[in-house]
Amino acid sequence: MTKTYDLLVVGGGINGAGIARDAAGRGLSVLLVEQKDLASATSSSSTKLIHGGLRYLEHYEFRLVREALQEREVLLAAAPHIIWPLTFVLPHHKGLRPKWMLRAGLFLYDHLAKRKRLPGSRAVSFDGTPEGEPLKSDFAGGFSYSDCWVDDARLVVLNAQDAQARGADIRTRTKCASLARHHDHWTADLVGPDGQTQSVRARAVVNAAGPWVTEMVENAGLGKKAAGLRLVKGSHIVVPRIHDHDHCYIFQNTDGRIAFAIPYQGDYTLIGTTDIPYEGDPAQVKISDQEIDYLLDLVNGYLAKPLSRKDVVWDYSGVRPLYDDKNANASAVTRDYVFDLDTGDAGDRDGAAPILSIYGGKITTYRKLAEHAMQKLAPVLGNTARDWTANAVLPGGDMPDGDFDAFLAKTKATYDWLPEALLCRLVRSYGTAITEILGTAASSAELGAEVAPNLYEAELHYLMASEWACSADDVLWRRTKLGLGMQPDQVDAIEKWFAAQTRLDRAAQ
Repeated sequence: MTKTYDLLVVGGGINGAGIARDAAGRGLSVLLVEQKDLASATSSSSTKLIHGGLRYLEHYEFRLVREALQEREVLLAAAPHIIWPLTFVLPHHKGLRPKWMLRAGLFLYDHLAKRKRLPGSRAVSFDGTPEGEPLKSDFAGGFSYSDCWVDDARLVVLNAQDAQARGADIRTRTKCASLARHHDHWTADLVGPDGQTQSVRARAVVNAAGPWVTEMVENAGLGKKAAGLRLVKGSHIVVPRIHDHDHCYIFQNTDGRIAFAIPYQGDYTLIGTTDIPYEGDPAQVKISDQEIDYLLDLVNGYLAKPLSRKDVVWDYSGVRPLYDDKNANASAVTRDYVFDLDTGDAGDRDGAAPILSIYGGKITTYRKLAEHAMQKLAPVLGNTARDWTANAVLPGGDMPDGDFDAFLAKTKATYDWLPEALLCRLVRSYGTAITEILGTAASSAELGAEVAPNLYEAELHYLMASEWACSADDVLWRRTKLGLGMQPDQVDAIEKWFAAQTRLDRAAQ
């Protein structure tokens, strides 16, 4: 018998995972399918910031900025282990935006939404300060303000975990091969990781396929109704750490854009991003030589010790699936999200099974996007449950008073035998769920084999059983960022571990 769900969500990025979580929490039966791994595309390729988007004020995106500023506080409370405050230093460039404009923008930034945990902006001097140390002497001062850092891929996984805990069915490596509309439901053919096809029914569909959103609209037989999609590539580079303090820099460029230089994984600095129109296969996106030169030239305009290509130790690129507002400048295309709700042709007297396609959005506003999506779908699904996610923590975030430092100190005392660097990484990644990995272990030997440096079997078993990890890439670049500095033979050891586990699972069936 074909199973019927209230909601089929296609796409395992932040929007899809957020909507699945919200819907499941309203008591709806939910199935989420993702053709690859969770956060395998755009949602793991961001600049990894929870921020209002200071530069969007120049494009008069006041609603978007205000909503994003409000969400900083909500998400800080929901996931204090993977989201934390970050101070941004904005050097004043005499040839670019004048000080009065920067002050005015930061004043708006401070007051568009209430702040509880984050300090406001202030003027700063670089004379003899740590903030001024890596900069050219031309830059005497500037401003500082606050936003937040986020582990973007882990945010997706935590939303999927919470959705599953509330009853959702989460399937990775599962492609929605076809959609067929009927009066009161959709049928979908799903191709699983074993290549087998299964048909399911759903009362409504959410198309959260990101860069593939238009493809899914066409898949549903609604190609003529597809809204405009604008693909914009954003690329980043990672270099050895350029400064000793824990602040982030925001550098202005002569073309009106900005780039961030963010402390990353202890020993590195993350620099990005670019904004370039993209027309290729989203699955094949990669940084170009021109983009690397662009980012290096931009930051070298500020740094006393310039960077070169040999300093780039890693790079990544993603494709943002933006709503096409016909703006000729890719950097000025709206980052706001747009919904396209289709309930059938006008000739369908009582309507037809709905499909909601999502264009655009920012990782910062994913929770509000999900809430607004459910507000649109709830009436057609006959669901009267209230909005609930604003005051709900994500898995691992249930720390007393949301106090990460206090929880870290308590965990250090409990597991005092664990090397501090490893313990800090585990607490940052898993929060209170660290006990599901470490349990009652009293030594490293009780965590199983060390498959790769600082990566024990206990953590791999957890990632496989609870976070849908199936490969070394899933672990090294999305569930953790241990891929930086990992040697090929170490990566191979992780792949062999997964292969061995797969064989054991098959033998046990």
